[in-house]
Amino acid sequence: MAQIPKSVQNLIEAFERLPGIGPKTAQRLTYYLLHAPDTETKALAEAALGMKEKTKICSICFNIGEEDPCQICSDQNRDQTVITVVENPLDVLALEKANFKGLYHVLHGVISPLENIGPSEIHIRELLPRLKNGKVKEIILATNPTMEGEATAMYIQRLISPLGVKVTRIARGLPVGSDLEYADETTLSRALEGRKEY
Repeated sequence: MAQIPKSVQNLIEAFERLPGIGPKTAQRLTYYLLHAPDTETKALAEAALGMKEKTKICSICFNIGEEDPCQICSDQNRDQTVITVVENPLDVLALEKANFKGLYHVLHGVISPLENIGPSEIHIRELLPRLKNGKVKEIILATNPTMEGEATAMYIQRLISPLGVKVTRIARGLPVGSDLEYADETTLSRALEGRKEY
C-alpha cells in the first residue's frame, strides 16, 4: 500500500480538525490544493494568517471585527436601547441580513453541563455592566432553540430580571415556506404559543 507523504497527511489532519469536515472532504481539499496553482495556495494561506492577525474581539459586545470597539458598537445611528444576545458571531451576520438595527452581545457558546461549560466559560457576566447606564430598555434573547440554548436564555433572563430591563425571546415556530404536515410537535406547539393577532 502506498504511503501518503507526511506533509500531505499533516494537511489532511489539519482540515479534519475543522468543524463539518470529515476525512473524505479533508482529503479532497488537500489534493485540490496539491494541484492548484501556487498563487491560489498562497492566497489561501495569506488569507488565513491575515484573518488571525487582523481580527479582534470587541471589548464591548464580543463580536469579531478589525477594530475595538467593533463597527457595530461604534455606530451611533444604531438603536442603543436594544441588545440582542446571540451564541456566536455567525448569528450576528444572520440578524444583520434580517435588518436588525440594535446592538449585540455575543456569548461565544452556551451553557452545557455535559461539556463542562458553565456561565463563567462564556460571556454572560460581561453583559451586566452594559445595562447599568439606563440606556438599554430591552434585551432580546436569540439563542438557538436547543436544550442548551434554552437553558442559557433562562439563566440570562433570571440574571437580568431584577435590573428592571425588559427581557424578550425571539419567536419560534414554522419557517416560511414549510408545510404543517412535516413539522414536529415541539415546533407546532411553539408556533401556537407564539401566535399573534392578524
